Amino acid sequence: QVQLVESGGGLVQTGGSLRLSCAASGKIFSINAMGWYRQAPGKQRELVAVISAGGSTNYADSVKGRFTISRDNAKNTVYLQMNSLKPEDTAVYYCNAEIRSGEYLLLFNYWGQGTQITVSS
Repeated sequence: QVQLVESGGGLVQTGGSLRLSCAASGKIFSINAMGWYRQAPGKQRELVAVISAGGSTNYADSVKGRFTISRDNAKNTVYLQMNSLKPEDTAVYYCNAEIRSGEYLLLFNYWGQGTQITVSS
């Protein structure tokens, strides 16, 4: 069974930095895109950043220049380096990955459990 386990959330002051990690485990054959989403109270879940298997990246306009997504394919892990954090970045952050796994190499979209990021003003 495939799992995504996130780490690195917490409380930080405005202007501070945090780094999130998300490790995929299980009978993984391959991983396509990996990404981070976030959901603030009362709002819809939104894309923060995504990275392809080849390393191409895409960011939400609100985080461009402040956040950097990267991945270590050997460790099946995706990272999100968050700098110059703002109160509006406060949300639950979710890891997402398209993973081919199991006996029949089926492709599914998986989500992590979410980690809270709170930026104090």
